[in-house]
Amino acid sequence: MTGSEIVAEVWRGDFLECVHRGHAVICDVQGNVRAAWGDPSKAVLPRSSCKMLQALPLIESGAAKEFGLGAKHLALACASHQGAAIHTDRVTKWLDHIGLSESDLRCGGHQPHDEDARKGIYCGDHCIDQTHNNCSGKHAGFLTLNKHLDGGSEYNEVDHPVQKAIKTAIEEMASEDTQGHVIDGCSAPNFAVSLKGLAHSMARMADPRGLGDTRETAARSLVEAMGKHPELVAGETRACTDLMRAMDGKVAVKTGAEGVFIAILPEQGLGVALKIEDGATRASEAAIAALLVRLGVADANNPLVKNRLFAEQRNCNDFLVGSIRPSDAIYKGGVALS
Repeated sequence: MTGSEIVAEVWRGDFLECVHRGHAVICDVQGNVRAAWGDPSKAVLPRSSCKMLQALPLIESGAAKEFGLGAKHLALACASHQGAAIHTDRVTKWLDHIGLSESDLRCGGHQPHDEDARKGIYCGDHCIDQTHNNCSGKHAGFLTLNKHLDGGSEYNEVDHPVQKAIKTAIEEMASEDTQGHVIDGCSAPNFAVSLKGLAHSMARMADPRGLGDTRETAARSLVEAMGKHPELVAGETRACTDLMRAMDGKVAVKTGAEGVFIAILPEQGLGVALKIEDGATRASEAAIAALLVRLGVADANNPLVKNRLFAEQRNCNDFLVGSIRPSDAIYKGGVALS
C-alpha cells in the first residue's frame, strides 16, 4: 500500500495556492496495471462513474430488447445529466413507453443544473420533479429492468433483484468482491471496489471479448451509446460531454461525485480510474484530461481539452488570475504513456 500523490495544482499568478492529492490507475483487459499513481488497491466508492456497469443487466436480461430501447436510452442510463429538456423530456417519454410515470422513480428530485430549465422553474412554467434528478435516466433503466423481472416497486433496495443483478455484474467485471455498499445521492446502492478493480472493469468495457456474447454485446452497446450521444451523458459545457466530443466519441468518460473519474478506451483496450482524496471535481477533471493526453487519445491543444487541462481562474471582473492544472507527477508535459 502506498500513499496518495499530488495530482492537481491550483495556481494564482506565480503562487502555488493549493494542491489536490489522489490516486489513479490505468489497467488493461487482463487486469495488468499499466501505470499507477498513489495506491491502486485503495477501496473507493465509484459513485456515478460506474453507471455503465449498473446498466449491463438492463441489456443482458433482455429488458432493453423487450422494450425496444435505442442508443439514446442507453446513453441516458449511463448519464449524470443536468436536467435540460433533452434529458427530462426523454426520461418522461421513456417511462410512458414502459407504462410507468415520474412517480414510479425512487431517485428524488433536485433543482436542475441546466440554466434554461432553472429559469423555467423560477418563472413558474413547471415544477421540479424526479426527472430533473441527474440520475433519472439510470433509474428509468432500473425501472425497465424491474418491469422485465416483475419485481417489487422498491427497486432501489439493496436486496431487490435489480440491485442483486447489478452487484453481480460489478463483481464480475472488476474480478473482485465488492467491499460493502452505501446509499448514493439518488437512493440507489453504490458498491465499493478497489481503484484497480474499477479500472479493470473499464478495460473490460473497452474490450469485452471473452466475456461471452451477451455481455460483449451489452458492453459495446453502452460504450457506443455514450460516444454517440455525449450531450445526453452530461450536457452542454460539462466535462464528460466536452471531452467525449473532443475525442470524436472514440473514448467514453464518466465522472462521479467526490472526485472520481473513469475512462474507457476501446481502441487501446484500456481502462482508467482515478479518485481525488478531497473530492474536488476541478482536480479530477484536470487529472483525467492529463491522462487522456498522455494516452494519445486527446489533443492538449483542443479547446475542449485545454479548458480542463489548464482551467482558467477568473475573478469578478473577468481578469485571468490563475489556473487549475495537473501536477507534473501525473502530466509530465504530456509525454506519452507506453
